Amino acid sequence: MKKIVVINNKIKKFNVDTINIIGDKSISIRFIIFASLSNGKCIAKNILKSEDVLSVIKIIRKLGIKIKLKKNYCEVYGKGLNGYKFRKNLILDAGNSGTTARLICAALINSNHNIKITGDESLKKRDMQRIIDPLKKFGLKFKSKNGKLPLIIKGSNSLKSIKYFEKLGSAQCKSAVMISSLFVPGKTFLKCLPSRNHTEIMFKNVLKIPIKVKSKKNFDYIEIDGKKKFSSFNYNIPGDISSASFFIVLTLLSKNLNLKIKNINVNPSRIGIIKILNSMGGKIKFSNKKIYNGENIADLKITSSKNLNSINLNPSLNSSAIDEFLLIFLVASLSKGVSTFRNLGELNKKESKRLDWGYKILKMIGIKVLKIKNNGIKIWGNPKLKLNKTFIIKDYLKDHRIFMLSVIIALTLGGKWIIHDSDSFKTSFPSFLDTIKKLGGKFN
Repeated sequence: MKKIVVINNKIKKFNVDTINIIGDKSISIRFIIFASLSNGKCIAKNILKSEDVLSVIKIIRKLGIKIKLKKNYCEVYGKGLNGYKFRKNLILDAGNSGTTARLICAALINSNHNIKITGDESLKKRDMQRIIDPLKKFGLKFKSKNGKLPLIIKGSNSLKSIKYFEKLGSAQCKSAVMISSLFVPGKTFLKCLPSRNHTEIMFKNVLKIPIKVKSKKNFDYIEIDGKKKFSSFNYNIPGDISSASFFIVLTLLSKNLNLKIKNINVNPSRIGIIKILNSMGGKIKFSNKKIYNGENIADLKITSSKNLNSINLNPSLNSSAIDEFLLIFLVASLSKGVSTFRNLGELNKKESKRLDWGYKILKMIGIKVLKIKNNGIKIWGNPKLKLNKTFIIKDYLKDHRIFMLSVIIALTLGGKWIIHDSDSFKTSFPSFLDTIKKLGGKFN
């Protein structure tokens, strides 16, 4: 039976003024993979226990690596770069996680048997050709229909380093190449459009991999010296900015509210939403700033914002806010003036076609919105918008961000909201509804 959440009331006040957010998903997945390739026991505190992270844990266990998942921490007993056990007829299921599917392919570069990689129905619709092409250059062999899951992968005995030009601004593609580079002799070179840089930071500051990174003329140039073993390590994973963003927007769009969100990863490649919302008149400040293992960590202080303005967004900020654009569209719909966003085709390659869904939901709530060329969208803001109708959200491929966006709209604008597939948020943020309830949000 499909689960449904019903929300009838806006949130008028918060029961608490400070919250903590679960561990960063991008770092949690990378921790599991890198720890499994290290030499020794690795421990992570505050690891995210979402369905995506549980998927990568199941995969690594199937590859013969011992993992203990405790209440407050996770232990991974790495066996080095050649530590995986490759059995015949092995099937690895990435669930809904594109990061897991793409990065685990890179870690199978020395497999001596065919391995099948699959996922759920949503993941099977997502593009895998973007990592198949560069990984083939290393020597991996693939069988795939239309460049999508399920696919068959087999390693090679004649691996070689490569030069790779990453043109999509995809951290997953870049990271896949970087992981494969660990297994091959010589230097691997990458030229990349800017994207999340957690892998580079972990290579340099945690794994101590020989790596050089330079930024020049809107590209990142990366050089990695391969065939380098690395020791075990520990990691205290900070809070996830993507998960925190739902509560940032809930606070901004509500009346007379303040909220502190503690210990959030504010990596410059991830805080596009904060730069964008503050440029629109939002009130989001950093406090208690520090550096941990090369990552920027801070508490966020958010205050309700009465006067929000439209924005003509420079596409150079797209990659640093790619997972938060549904929320940015919502803020634009309640701001003064007309907002314009371009070059967002990558949104339609996520768990669902998010650009299309953003357009659909804004029209549903009565916002004037127009699709424009170059995968863009134009939004006519209405700061006085109030809702009193019934809205039904369903058939969205269980995209966790569409579910959570719908909850935020209901709590800020009112109306009656009937949201199907209410367990979808567990993909990335299993404590989402608990946090809503803690703040004072009401739902059935």
